Amino acid sequence: MGSSGDEPAPAEAPSSSAEVGAAPRENAPPPQPIPGIDATKLTGVELAAAWFAARGWQPFAFQREVWDAMAAGTSGLLHATTGSGKTYAVWFGAIARARAIGMPMRAATPPRLGILWLTPMRALAADSARALREPVAGLGIGWSIGIRTGDTPPAERARQDRRFPTALVTTPESLSLMLTRESAHDELGGIHTVIVDEWHELMGSKRGVQVQLALARLKRWNPALVVWGLSATLGNLEEAMQVLLGHSDGAMVRGRLDKALVIDTLLPANPGRFSWGGHLGKQMQQPVVEEIARSSTTLVFVNMRSQAEAWYQLLLEQRPEWAGLVALHHGSLDKDVRDWVEMGLKEGRLKAVVATSSLDLGVDFLPVERVLQIGSAKGVARLLQRAGRSGHAPGRASRITLVPTNTLELVEAAAARRAAQAGNIEKRATHDKPFDVLVQHLVTVALGGGFTPDAMFDEVRQAWAYRTLTRAEFDWALDFVVKGGTSLTAYPEYHRVREVDGIYRVPDRGVARRHKLGVGTIVSDSSMQVKYLSGGRIGTVEEGFVARLRKGDCFIFAGRNLEFIRAEEMTAYVKRAENRKAAMISWAGAKMPLSSELADAVLDVLAGAAQGDSSEPELEAARPMLETQARLSRLPTPKLLLIERLLSREGQHLFIYPFAGRNAHIGLGSLLAWRLARDAPNTFSISINDYGLELLSALPVDPAPLVDQSLFEEGDLLHDVFASLNSSELARRRFREIARVSGLISQGYPGQPKSTRQLQASSTLFYEVFRKYDADNMLLTQAQSEVLSQELDIRRLAEVLARMRQQKVAYVDLAVPSPFALPLMVERFREKLTTEKLNVRLERMLKEMEKEAESAG
Repeated sequence: MGSSGDEPAPAEAPSSSAEVGAAPRENAPPPQPIPGIDATKLTGVELAAAWFAARGWQPFAFQREVWDAMAAGTSGLLHATTGSGKTYAVWFGAIARARAIGMPMRAATPPRLGILWLTPMRALAADSARALREPVAGLGIGWSIGIRTGDTPPAERARQDRRFPTALVTTPESLSLMLTRESAHDELGGIHTVIVDEWHELMGSKRGVQVQLALARLKRWNPALVVWGLSATLGNLEEAMQVLLGHSDGAMVRGRLDKALVIDTLLPANPGRFSWGGHLGKQMQQPVVEEIARSSTTLVFVNMRSQAEAWYQLLLEQRPEWAGLVALHHGSLDKDVRDWVEMGLKEGRLKAVVATSSLDLGVDFLPVERVLQIGSAKGVARLLQRAGRSGHAPGRASRITLVPTNTLELVEAAAARRAAQAGNIEKRATHDKPFDVLVQHLVTVALGGGFTPDAMFDEVRQAWAYRTLTRAEFDWALDFVVKGGTSLTAYPEYHRVREVDGIYRVPDRGVARRHKLGVGTIVSDSSMQVKYLSGGRIGTVEEGFVARLRKGDCFIFAGRNLEFIRAEEMTAYVKRAENRKAAMISWAGAKMPLSSELADAVLDVLAGAAQGDSSEPELEAARPMLETQARLSRLPTPKLLLIERLLSREGQHLFIYPFAGRNAHIGLGSLLAWRLARDAPNTFSISINDYGLELLSALPVDPAPLVDQSLFEEGDLLHDVFASLNSSELARRRFREIARVSGLISQGYPGQPKSTRQLQASSTLFYEVFRKYDADNMLLTQAQSEVLSQELDIRRLAEVLARMRQQKVAYVDLAVPSPFALPLMVERFREKLTTEKLNVRLERMLKEMEKEAESAG
């Protein structure tokens, strides 16, 4: 079997003017048509076979299956390993579909827009377009292929406005913007094929709902529309296809290839008996450098932008001669910087790139030999996705090496490998009837030619997320965009849609402009540009970080030591700071929670360790820690819930280890503390990590309700959760996103963005108005629902309580913190101690703990 076509275009492939983020290569001749192939005389499947043969390749069976299905007008989902050939499976399928319905292969003018390629990231657009152009040029097909994203230059956008290309690579947001055009039906009604790349990435977000609604609109214009999704890492494939297509009547194609996957671990020289988050990081600096030195090109993945900045500094600190050969890549860096890094990877000029999830997806980097993952990947799907960045071609092995930053991550590494080998991949779920997205879509369609209520209701229900939408709920959304609902009727600016001659339209140009500027469902904290005083952009940082800076403060960003000068008009001006101590920049946003699949796998590994299993290198390295935990306390297992108690000068510590992930532990910790204090008033401090939680109380707590498990009864769970948390504040914060998506508040105009404080004040005002005068407002209900489902993960919390009731409780009184308890204490210490004080306190604690461990041994 030969290659399948997910390899990048050859070095001589040119960049078109439509490509953004890929500089044209010098002296690059255009691809030449393959001699002897007449695209006008062959079927689509024959064209695919001829192109593969000309390259010396043999198509895989799953690629032929997709070609045949798409030529016959069948929609579906293709699930295949990263680098196995998904791109050309569906691209030649689209060509076959076009051929089957009579779209000309050659004409004086390229045919009108017929194929839409949706990508979740703008950064993937240029790479996707390159892959699509090559066979079109090689087969002599006279089609035009373009890109339309937020990065598309105005001149190219203007050309497309006159006539769209035959195939268009775009994002969900740009597609929604195209639907706002008065001529949308004429321009988009001829689309016969839509390909949704990286569907697993879109499915679980509101952007996925945006895609569902857009597809429902395109299907209304062309009922024979063929839709295909691409995925590499999904645990619920049948459901994923239903969500994409709106029904279950589709083709599920699995590209099963015998692609070698290696998951190993870079073992620390001295893991120790006690460890906490980040404890092993510095110890792993030299081993990581040595691994990079032995490889041609390495991707070093981390989970957070601040980690990326820190590890970039660690690599250069160890090997300063790598300056210019080691690069940094994350979403806050300026686009030109990211483009330079991506091209350096493609061309093999870089030794290593430290990256966040900004390089998780799709882009082909064939020169990448090794992938390192610093710390836990937190999920099996993410681990496999990142592993696929190496060996990105059929027949080449993918390898990912895990680099633990604490000793428990050694156990997690073994668990991740077992889960990956067993195929226990996380499931993704779509949102259920998000009214903010529906409200936005109604205004979008009203701009794009208008709608009638009955037809629009039927159309919206074709989107899987709205399949249970009632007419009453739809009428509420319609009333909200027409007159602002019950509470905003007196304000004309919220009368966005009006009925004109039986058609609902947007007659106000100001409303139209504001809506187009706010189309999309991605909501983040306001960010500020970072620029040099002398000119030149560096990237963006969150407004809250800049607000804490004073003139002369230094911070590390984009791998540079910068001195803050001043902030004005949402721009932070800086200059280089030489030889001055700088703070590492930190970004807002929650840490990634451990997935339930990986958490369950960790418990299984611990159950084996409790029986003496240390057969894997990671477990052998972690054995001193695990044996110490067993001596001082117990090892938790799927059947054993461990509860520890420790008395100290701070008060009484209760440590509980449900292994449910940090999101579920946030709600669980608050719930248990509230229930414990319900009958005996007390004050609790709560600390959580992915493995467990700590309840520190000022007064002693009777542990009996924990030991007899009565505290884990579900009872009136919703009431208790809301009572235990400042639920109204959580809902108020969540409402800001909903208010932005639904168009109640605007983020401002280009060059005049609103600050986070302004947005929060505006959304809070709406929240309070609705709460007092419009209690049945669906957006309020949605805010509460999203707090429960996303921030607190109430479904997972109920499952965890049920499991805790079924487990046997092991209750242990500790003399000193156990190896599992120490990381929870450190999480709390970090909130109130400086690094220096934290180190002093930990050094004293570790001496006591080591002494107790020796005694127990």
